[in-house]
Amino acid sequence: MSKPTPISGFPEWTPAQRMIEQFVLDRIRATFELYGFAPLETRSVEPLDQLLRKGETSKEVYVLRRLQADTDGPAGDDALGLHFDLTVPFARYVLENAGKLQFPFRRYQIQKVWRGERPQEGRYREFLQADIDIVDRDTLPAHYEAEMPLVIGDALRSLPIPPVRIQVNNRKICEGFYRGVGLTDPEAALRAVDKLDKIGPAKVAELLAETAGASEAQAKACLALAEISAPDASFADAVRALGVTDPLLDEGIAELTAVVETAAAHAPGLCVADLRIARGLDYYTGTVYETQMIGYERFGSVCSGGRYDNLASAGNARFPGVGISIGVTRLLGLLFGTGALSVSRDAPTCVLVAVSAEEERPASNRVAEALRSRGIPTEVSPSAAKFGKQIRYAERRGIPYVWFPGAEGDEVKDIRSGEQVAAAAGEWTPPRADLKPLVGPATAGA
Repeated sequence: MSKPTPISGFPEWTPAQRMIEQFVLDRIRATFELYGFAPLETRSVEPLDQLLRKGETSKEVYVLRRLQADTDGPAGDDALGLHFDLTVPFARYVLENAGKLQFPFRRYQIQKVWRGERPQEGRYREFLQADIDIVDRDTLPAHYEAEMPLVIGDALRSLPIPPVRIQVNNRKICEGFYRGVGLTDPEAALRAVDKLDKIGPAKVAELLAETAGASEAQAKACLALAEISAPDASFADAVRALGVTDPLLDEGIAELTAVVETAAAHAPGLCVADLRIARGLDYYTGTVYETQMIGYERFGSVCSGGRYDNLASAGNARFPGVGISIGVTRLLGLLFGTGALSVSRDAPTCVLVAVSAEEERPASNRVAEALRSRGIPTEVSPSAAKFGKQIRYAERRGIPYVWFPGAEGDEVKDIRSGEQVAAAAGEWTPPRADLKPLVGPATAGA
């Protein structure tokens, strides 16, 4: 067998990195549940016609072939693809289970997704997302749009990562403004402005003319709107100073003001109104969010989402919602790439129980069982080598304590300090800081 090689875009973390990832997921999950979001997991595949219904992502979907020998590929009911985000499966789930759900329905979903894009730093073909959504039947109050940044702010603030800034806008501001300046295709204008960071103002002005029919003056006005940014409700005065009026514009200003002010009361500096944030997907209809990690702005958003008035519909039933998604693998990949996170040891084990001779292994096993029964992660030495070798094994694994069973009493040694004391498996407890590996920012020189 030839030596295996990594597959681009499909990350595999080391055990230490995986422990960091699990720590991050536990913190995110705990925050979501503090806000009353219920867990959900959906299947990994969806019908291709559902995945491709908007058309923009047709080249990104991984098609699922039923069997390796099925050379003709999927067709009909077998036409399935791996989901490329969690919105499509969630929308389908809501429709299928609407009669069993209590609305407004608050769910969180932490799952892998697959997207056939070009891998690069922070972007993968297989990655983990952590989503929250609030969906209701027929109408969804705007105050839920103000709640989303609070949840995300608390979740990310609980992690040992750089601070984040959530950039918020409201699609109604953009659409109302574009209508107010006389553009007849506000969706095309939104898609053009969404490319501002990638192609710059001059190219966006050309794109506005080509796709939205904008005149030079109209394109200039659209770019002036996109330049507005403020950490408070003063953005509203800047928008009104442009002299454009439209009822939808007024509605969007009021909604975005509520989001910014609510966030400022909860966590000053968390949110900033940034009117260049457009989120090019057409299903967003209200507030939109993008989140930058300070110091990593060049990599773009690590958490994004928005309001959608029609998450799903069937007949006369319509389900509006608002949601936001943390790109967990994206965020961690960027931090791992710069060595910004560390874990205090490479194994969860707190105590290694030494084995003096193979015939004494049952006694060592009993000690380990007693420690584990009290929640202390413990393993037994793999061999009855000299105690010096068993201690070196613990050092290599990062295990802080070695336990020595003895006929006249047991002793436990902190191999970092060299301190060794008498101990009983039913009573001894390690310091809280040693019980589990600690995750935190990497220290200088580490």
